[in-house]
Amino acid sequence: MSTSPNPKLRVASDGPPPARPAGSRRWGRLLAAGLFTVVGPVIAGRGLARRHDEAAVAAETRYLAVPTVSVVRPRRASDVVDLSLPATVQAYTDAPIYARTSGYLKRWHFDIGSHVRAGELLAEIEAPEVDEQLRQARSQLATAQANYRLAATTDTRYQRLLERHGVSSQDADNAHGNFAAQRATVQAAVANVRRLEDLQRFEKVYAPFDGIVTVRNTDVGALIDAGSSGGPTRELFHVADTRTMRVYVNVPETYSRSVKLGMTAVLTLTEFPGRRFQAVLRRTTQAIDPSSRTLLAEFSVPNPDGDLMPGSYAVIHLGASRGAPTYLLPVAALLFRSEGLRVATVDAGGKAVLRPIETGRDLGNEVEVLSGLGDDEAVIVDPPDSIAPGELVRVSRQAG
Repeated sequence: MSTSPNPKLRVASDGPPPARPAGSRRWGRLLAAGLFTVVGPVIAGRGLARRHDEAAVAAETRYLAVPTVSVVRPRRASDVVDLSLPATVQAYTDAPIYARTSGYLKRWHFDIGSHVRAGELLAEIEAPEVDEQLRQARSQLATAQANYRLAATTDTRYQRLLERHGVSSQDADNAHGNFAAQRATVQAAVANVRRLEDLQRFEKVYAPFDGIVTVRNTDVGALIDAGSSGGPTRELFHVADTRTMRVYVNVPETYSRSVKLGMTAVLTLTEFPGRRFQAVLRRTTQAIDPSSRTLLAEFSVPNPDGDLMPGSYAVIHLGASRGAPTYLLPVAALLFRSEGLRVATVDAGGKAVLRPIETGRDLGNEVEVLSGLGDDEAVIVDPPDSIAPGELVRVSRQAG
């Protein structure tokens, strides 16, 4: 048996929903408005903060895109430059002593370190061959002189007989010709004797000037070869005059015009700490050595006490003037580019300018700039390797 649905239930399900009270709707709207009032400013604030952050990032990016640098002003160097250059000390007169005749060393009289006077006997050479040749030459000279005297007498007689027509002209001419030939023979014999006498005198080796014997390369009994037989020659002694010393120094081409004859300098040696020797420029080569680009200069230094020794290493201090203004810059300001050495400066508009320069002496932390800079330049210290001409830079401070 079928049952019909409850009419009350059907009416309740099919009819319109019951209406909300007016108070509920008002509270809903108030709640939505409150939520918007609270959440809206938060959302708007977040948007503003995001835009502010983006602007700050953009500003910081633009700021960081411009490199910040520190600059320094070129410092003018002194017009007089104290040049400290290596120098070599040599004796004023220095000569090797060789033998002029061959033989055996008979004796020597001075060893190394000995002071000798000009003309003092250094050694004696025994040369019996030379002595025998001299005796033979003197005998030949005596024979030639005898023949010469006989030819002179004969010529005189024939000339008298010719005046009396006692001999023919031919005989007189023959006698006179023989006289002339004998005279020439005597002259040749005299020259030969003198030559051998000189060779005999060369058996004694003398000091050519006052000085010190610095080398002795021979001893008693040693064979002395004067080179006449084609063999190698060897010096017997070496004598040096050290009363005045020659000091040779190579002056760089840059300063070659500032060295003048007669200028004074100071010589120092490590073995004499604190001691200064006065040197005077005597001469220069007046030419630049193309291999070293230097000018060879010779100074003289008095050495009355013999403190300075030949061959010593020394340092000479010159007061040289370049004539043109030079500047000093920190080494950190240099840019080594493929096109050459450069420094970066900042112009009035805050832009970088790369200037080619020519450097002089390297002083360690500083370098000497010969050309390419002026007094009012602002030179960048430690410039970025990527810096380019015309690039905008920001100067933070001026380096000390």
